[in-house]
Amino acid sequence: MSRHSPPQPGPYAMHPQLAADSHPVAALKLSDLQLMDDDNYPWLVLVPRVPGARELTDLDPEQRVVLMEEIARCEQLLLDVFQPHKLNVAALGNLVPQLHVHVIARFEHDPAWPAPVWGRVAARPYAPEALVERVRELQSALLT
Repeated sequence: MSRHSPPQPGPYAMHPQLAADSHPVAALKLSDLQLMDDDNYPWLVLVPRVPGARELTDLDPEQRVVLMEEIARCEQLLLDVFQPHKLNVAALGNLVPQLHVHVIARFEHDPAWPAPVWGRVAARPYAPEALVERVRELQSALLT
């Protein structure tokens, strides 16, 4: 049983910080798939469209299954497109309380390796052309 207040009914809205720090890639069955605006790493974020959800326990059992499938799909997407050394998957929510799951492709040569990506180096926003290309690349791979 969750120790915080249950999600409140109401419309879904992406937290403003998530919206400001990422770019839309696709709407999956449960989640909005976003690309973090950090060209240091191929970094996806899944944001379940469940109003008020803060923790995995705020999802009903079916939603949790769907989210796990979406995480696995994003892991496979990053493996197929980028061939990383390792994948990092995390649902922290310390700064942004809305439930969201990070799926990050890591490489031994990335600027934070082997440490976690948070707080290691400044985010490097995508150049406009690189952003368009990266989103297209991810969308195309999702369709295969």
